[in-house]
Amino acid sequence: MQKNEILTAKVNAVGMNGEGIIKSDGTTFFVPFCLPDEEVSFKVLKVKGSVGYGKVEKVISPSISRLTPVCPVFYKCGGCQFQHVEYKKQVEFKAETVKNCFKKIAGLDVDIDKFFLSPNEYGYRNKLQLPTRFNGRENVIGFFRSNSHSVVKTDTCAIHGKWADRVIAIVNEYVEKCNVPLYEEAGGRGLLRHVVVREINGEYIFTFVVNGDKLPKCDRLIEVLKRDFDFFSLYLNVNKADNNVILGDEYKLLYGDGEIQLEEFGVKYKIGPQAFYQVNTPVKTEIYSDVLSFIGEDKPVVIDAYAGAGVLTATLAKRAKKAYGVEIIKEACDSAKDLAEKNGIDNMSVICGDCEKVLPDLIKKIKSEGEKTVVVFDPPRKGVDIKTLMSVLENKPDEIIYISCSPQTLARDVGVLTGRLKFENNALINLSEGFSPIYDIKFVGVYDMFAQTKHVETVVLMIRDWV
Repeated sequence: MQKNEILTAKVNAVGMNGEGIIKSDGTTFFVPFCLPDEEVSFKVLKVKGSVGYGKVEKVISPSISRLTPVCPVFYKCGGCQFQHVEYKKQVEFKAETVKNCFKKIAGLDVDIDKFFLSPNEYGYRNKLQLPTRFNGRENVIGFFRSNSHSVVKTDTCAIHGKWADRVIAIVNEYVEKCNVPLYEEAGGRGLLRHVVVREINGEYIFTFVVNGDKLPKCDRLIEVLKRDFDFFSLYLNVNKADNNVILGDEYKLLYGDGEIQLEEFGVKYKIGPQAFYQVNTPVKTEIYSDVLSFIGEDKPVVIDAYAGAGVLTATLAKRAKKAYGVEIIKEACDSAKDLAEKNGIDNMSVICGDCEKVLPDLIKKIKSEGEKTVVVFDPPRKGVDIKTLMSVLENKPDEIIYISCSPQTLARDVGVLTGRLKFENNALINLSEGFSPIYDIKFVGVYDMFAQTKHVETVVLMIRDWV
């Protein structure tokens, strides 16, 4: 097989990144925008060993699940992978991905106990991240291509609310009328790098990320924003670093209160430009509701690992006898303590430290007091550190609830926690024989936090096997 060769074949399955998997003459090709059982012609882009990558030229026999994408730049932009698929089929693909990860990575067969579809297939995202670049010829404001730093120009985005279209228009107007130079990655020239916006209940936080110290004609920008938005704050974020990180460490409030006030599950809190907040509010609410339902009427003591600013910890405290939030970042710990105090939650404690070091003694302490112990993991995409997993296994809490945005790292970590995967000589070994489970998997739920994309949120409940 040669590069640029055109092949015709049937699509066998969908891969973890939403691409079609095609087996042809001993080579497995990954070809985006293909669906199972479709016959397609595709161009060979690259072949290495028995793995190849291709680009669809023509869909000869379309699947009955194929749709026309609503976004005009869907096939160019890297933000979505599934707009060409009917919505329920998307979730089926994601559920299958979760099951396949458990099987291939951890050797575990799991059933999906719950499928929760996003109430809004489009217009659900409450966070906009808009790269702004000068490409050597023109200003480009839009979204990154897949696996690229190149920006696709657009004036709309279907998975955000209509407010995002207004933001894009305003940024274009501001850049053009105020002669704002956009960032060039080659050489690190230019000023405006990104515009990040959070929208919650009709309130907005705008963050303009600059390769400098100030925004030109800021007063004029504020007046333009006032034209379309009633309640907003405006921040300047300074990022002069030559890297791919969107935000720098320095924030300057230019207009507004700087925060959005919220109340959920009886907990009042506020978020600012740095706060983590799930992008799909109704799906997040469903996840939290299910997690709370796992905290039984027997009032266990709950440890919220990777607790961040303490919103989930405070929510868990409403159901638990006591809730501990463990977080390594001091600023987040301070916010969590302030949150507990302002809500009058006296059964919530915040521990600033590394989970690996804190969890063993904390679990031992709780168990020595005769209390049922539940650990909640809600880690970043990279999952839980292996040393933290091992520290938990050594002390064996009664239940573990794991919230994950990565099926791959979830399967790996659950494999370790159940005892199916063993960490030995700096490697994970699959114990296919003589496997005696440490924890039983009682619930696996798939929640479509990221409709139209390859990403999925999963919740797993594990209960210690006492036999």
